[in-house]
Amino acid sequence: MEPVQLPENKNTGCQSGHCSCGKKKEDGFEQVMSKPSDRRDALKKLTLGLLTGVGFTSTSCSVTAGDAKKEKAQLNWEEFFKGNYQLMTDDEKNSTVKRLERLYELNNGRKINVSAQGPMKDVLYGYAFNISKCQGYMDCINACVQENNQDRNSQMQYIRIHEHKNGSMDFELADDNFYHEVPAAGHFYIGTQCFHCENPPCVEVCPVKATWKEKDGIVVIDYDWCIGCRYCMAACPYDGRRFNWATPEVPADEVNHNQHYLGNRLRKKGVMEKCTFCIQRSRNGKSPACVEACPTGARIFGNLLDPNSEIRWVLANKKVFRLKEDLGTEPKFWYFMD
Repeated sequence: MEPVQLPENKNTGCQSGHCSCGKKKEDGFEQVMSKPSDRRDALKKLTLGLLTGVGFTSTSCSVTAGDAKKEKAQLNWEEFFKGNYQLMTDDEKNSTVKRLERLYELNNGRKINVSAQGPMKDVLYGYAFNISKCQGYMDCINACVQENNQDRNSQMQYIRIHEHKNGSMDFELADDNFYHEVPAAGHFYIGTQCFHCENPPCVEVCPVKATWKEKDGIVVIDYDWCIGCRYCMAACPYDGRRFNWATPEVPADEVNHNQHYLGNRLRKKGVMEKCTFCIQRSRNGKSPACVEACPTGARIFGNLLDPNSEIRWVLANKKVFRLKEDLGTEPKFWYFMD
């Protein structure tokens, strides 16, 4: 922030109030108000002075606190007052991710790469799950946790694997916390996660527009705008959303440094999160981590607009179904059997 230059005053000399010249000084509030500015600008300058603890100095006399401390205070200030990501310009998005990268470096002494990459043209993502092939191994869950920097203390999981008895598909009776050798005789397995609905009810109920559907079909969350009301959690008919009751913790040596602003960047207490189809991977032409990790090939991911994609072949040649289709949510997640 540029220092505020006070009007020349022969009787006061240095107005900083932070040097040893002994001249008469004005406090930070008087300095801000002495310069013509609108109310928002004045509030920003005054609050920044309080945050940094160094006030507002004139050009004739200044002091420097620790450079890193001042830089961190400035970056935190800019983070707090940034706009909703959905409404940012490309330049604002780039500035935002650079700021997050620098803050992480200042706080942890390590570097991360945060992407603001937008949707690719003519891409609409879809997912298919082969019930015949899933054996309940949960490699998909482990890969998802590691890829997406999920909280280790609460054992947060975006993906659930439900164990059903043969002949029944009642999710209320299914077990998603089984601790035995799999596959179990007389049972089959179905995975659930965020289904990235075409008509997502979670988006409709958010009072602050912190969640929305991107052009490639991925439903995302701006974690810094989420107020943690959990309306979206209540509205989701598929149990696809998770809430951070405490500050998520990921061991430093396990943090995935390849991040996306709307995806697997480190979250905070009191906000929602969920599967994003590994947006940091999918927008770079890769499959989500769960797809890559599945040892049986039960998971299929691809571009619904590409007639030659594997998922389009599945939709055209297999008998597919979706959960709770009567709700009209149009989930982009299909199930089928060989």
